[in-house]
Amino acid sequence: MITHDLVIIGGGPAGLAAALSARQNGIQDILILERSEQLGGILNQCIHNGFGLHTFKEELTGPEYAQRFIDSVEKEEIPVTCNTMVLSINDAKQITYINRTDGLVSLQAKAIVLAMGCRERPRGALNIPGYRPSGIFAAGTAQRLMNMEGERVGKEVVILGSGDIGLIMARRMTLEGAKVKVVAELMPFSGGLKRNIVQCLDDYNIPLKLSTTVIDIQGKERITGVTLAKVDEKRKPIPGTEEHYDCDTLLLSVGLIPENELSQKIGVAMNTVTSGPNVNDRLETSVSGIFACGNVLHVHDLVDYVSEESTLAGKYSAEYVIAKSSKPAEKTIPLVAEKGVRYTVPQFVDVDSMAENITVRFRVDNVYQNRFISVYIDGERISHKKKKVLAPGEMEEVVLNKEKLKSYKAIGRIVICTEVE
Repeated sequence: MITHDLVIIGGGPAGLAAALSARQNGIQDILILERSEQLGGILNQCIHNGFGLHTFKEELTGPEYAQRFIDSVEKEEIPVTCNTMVLSINDAKQITYINRTDGLVSLQAKAIVLAMGCRERPRGALNIPGYRPSGIFAAGTAQRLMNMEGERVGKEVVILGSGDIGLIMARRMTLEGAKVKVVAELMPFSGGLKRNIVQCLDDYNIPLKLSTTVIDIQGKERITGVTLAKVDEKRKPIPGTEEHYDCDTLLLSVGLIPENELSQKIGVAMNTVTSGPNVNDRLETSVSGIFACGNVLHVHDLVDYVSEESTLAGKYSAEYVIAKSSKPAEKTIPLVAEKGVRYTVPQFVDVDSMAENITVRFRVDNVYQNRFISVYIDGERISHKKKKVLAPGEMEEVVLNKEKLKSYKAIGRIVICTEVE
């Protein structure tokens, strides 16, 4: 059986950053498996700017950002196999994949980095009544059709969901001459970055209706209109609030789901909130030698954070290969999300093996103003930082210091929460 030191599944921004980091940390035998025909992942269709401000200190488009990493991978001569579908992985780190050139292949990896990204939630998950006419697209699908295939998607548009892709597509379709009539959002807050709300909706006078959803779709061959309604606290439509919009296109921007079918088949412990694996501070899953990073771990708001996180995954997977095993965790401490914090990544830290400082990223569950982000160790508050605004669409972070944690003889758990004072 073919053997590789490190196999990275996914050639998007996460996989590319992990591969480069592993090479820089001493691993020569690396293989990237990518299911698309080219590297770069979702960035190839994101032709708008706003990428790279943290990583490269300049504003780039998605393809420009991806190309920087692709060029580095080519310079390092890291092998890549595109048009390749991974069929299975087991806990012994054996991978089976298929492509047109090699057929069905099995290989053995010493370590694996999961970097498969995420996919959009489809209409079928929304339970919207009506026929199934043409003109209904996931926002990302519409983005690909317009930006990569050169197709015009529609002329009169309603968008359901205010995630970042939906907001960006509101602007993109406007610039292409379409009329975006409204963006409806089920939740009482937007799921996108504040800057995207301003630049993509406010700047083009596109209305955003919160606590609103689509309750009916009209049209048999092609969509001809939709009915919107306000929803109550339980997200149920409120009778008498119905509003009709004529349209020939409905875009759905209703959430992203990490691509973890492979992870689940291995037996990796999953997080019910993120739909990604639970990981320790080294981004290692519950299966020894299998690491996860990027949107397969949790959905990020900025690709710069994906690259930063994936660089660590590459570093730690390289250390695993060189050491030929994981260091047994001696002081594994759970990170607990409470009082307004939905989840944390990582979910566990090992005080003895952790870096001098680790960044814990998380999202809140609602929009809060003038709240504190606090960190507690067994009931003792060790950090208390005020934020003017906290929103689910923007990731937050706290930094845990190794020296500080080691000053405690025994730690039961670390709690990250929001507080009024």
